[in-house]
Amino acid sequence: MRALACPALLLCLLLGSTAAQAACESGLAERMQARLYPNRSLDHGLAACKAWPAFAGRSIVVLPLQPLEEPAMPTGQRSLDLAVLLIQRPDNGNTERDAVIAQSYQSAALVESGAALQELRIDTSRFLLATGQRAFGLRARYRGDELAAPFASESLRLYLPQGKKILEVLAETEMDRDSGRWDLQCDGQFERLRSQLSVDAEPGQRWADLVIARTLTPSRARLQPDGQCLEHTGPSRHTPLRLRHDGQGYATPAPAKSAALKSPR
Repeated sequence: MRALACPALLLCLLLGSTAAQAACESGLAERMQARLYPNRSLDHGLAACKAWPAFAGRSIVVLPLQPLEEPAMPTGQRSLDLAVLLIQRPDNGNTERDAVIAQSYQSAALVESGAALQELRIDTSRFLLATGQRAFGLRARYRGDELAAPFASESLRLYLPQGKKILEVLAETEMDRDSGRWDLQCDGQFERLRSQLSVDAEPGQRWADLVIARTLTPSRARLQPDGQCLEHTGPSRHTPLRLRHDGQGYATPAPAKSAALKSPR
């Protein structure tokens, strides 16, 4: 048990700030959009760029694009198309010679439904899936705006360059989540999901497995007779998942089962 002034505030802070990944210097994303998709509108706030340290002179660019035709969606929801580019940049810094060496395009790849997309972030951790096959990640952060039901989450996709194409080998998978329901005073139920992804290559195996270690922790906050707000953290549930490559990619794991978040009484 611990005393809290505002339990839901902790949920709102657990996933950290959503400062943009400031790596699209010199208008790189805008230049790529103008060159490849001149008739499309770019969501500048979500565009992401990052140098790939594993490969000299290469950068990854992510372009969230407004659909040519807005799909019929409920009020407050929207979708964005997603272009992912691998670019070879010249040593002399001449931006006009930036060359797109691989790319992918996914229609309606990003969907806001009940939670707004806050940030896209490129992850260049060492995702070595096979000999000479190095992937990179794309993390997306979402946040809800309902005060009585705080919500924040982060998902991960993995992309693997193959020739002139970039293949999505792991579809969007939720990794972290903070969620809850409370009465805006104290009483409420909350839970925290945290996940760690690792690459596990066994001897003689063509493609490495992906191992996701999930930890789901519930908590309950209640107002005490003396006016203190106390939160009790329940036992964490640890769930290891092993994903095997099926020749095309990795199957998307089922969402982590959420503890029932009932409306506070």
